[in-house]
Amino acid sequence: MRVSNILSLSAIGASGVFAQSNNVTGQLGDATVTTNNPVGKSVLATLPKDPFWNTGTLDGNVQGYVSAKSGADGSGVDYEVSFSNLPKEGGPFIYHIHVAPVPTGGNCTETLAHLDQFIRGEDPACDSSRPQSCQQGDLSGKYGKINSSDPFTAKFHDPYTSLSEGVGSYFGNRSVVFHFANKTRITCANFSVVSGNGTTTPYPTGTGVKASQSTAAPTSTGIPINAAGVLNVARGFAVVPVVAAFFALL
Repeated sequence: MRVSNILSLSAIGASGVFAQSNNVTGQLGDATVTTNNPVGKSVLATLPKDPFWNTGTLDGNVQGYVSAKSGADGSGVDYEVSFSNLPKEGGPFIYHIHVAPVPTGGNCTETLAHLDQFIRGEDPACDSSRPQSCQQGDLSGKYGKINSSDPFTAKFHDPYTSLSEGVGSYFGNRSVVFHFANKTRITCANFSVVSGNGTTTPYPTGTGVKASQSTAAPTSTGIPINAAGVLNVARGFAVVPVVAAFFALL
């Protein structure tokens, strides 16, 4: 009887730890629903012709785009994504909104970490049943990874990102990055405003450079970045909280 009770208590304790480990939230809490998004505003990120990284399983580059527009009532953002010509292996593929734009040279590592205003971090993985607890930029974590479907298309509404400039959840001046399952960055592109309040495109749509053929996968996010550089990015994109999250990933 005593052994049985001990085992039962152990099971309860283990399940409690498991539940706690999955009840993840950011250091600043769960993501909040965005409101007052400009009516009719939309942005578009189109992938470039050449990949940033090619392991030899790609013929050219992944093709596609991420399109987003303000929710009908100004709450959240409606997304439409389309990807084709996927790598022959290395999935399920994932894609995220990253903090910084793609530089002119097309270096996807310089897009820094995921949009993560509430400092949640990447680990443990996003629980899609609680999207408010995930990183705001983890689109595939919240709404589905890309498995064998080619082409892959999806439409979804995300309440936690914004097209209202000046707030941390705004992504119209950021980028989208497409990854292998191991987080290696394959290709990336900048968002540009295509309609709505202001039609200026502050960054070119989709820049990229073709990497040399190789079978060795690079480290996806472990790039040296000095503190001054990160702070400059934070000032430009109103995401001071994400700086701490980025250093936590290194």
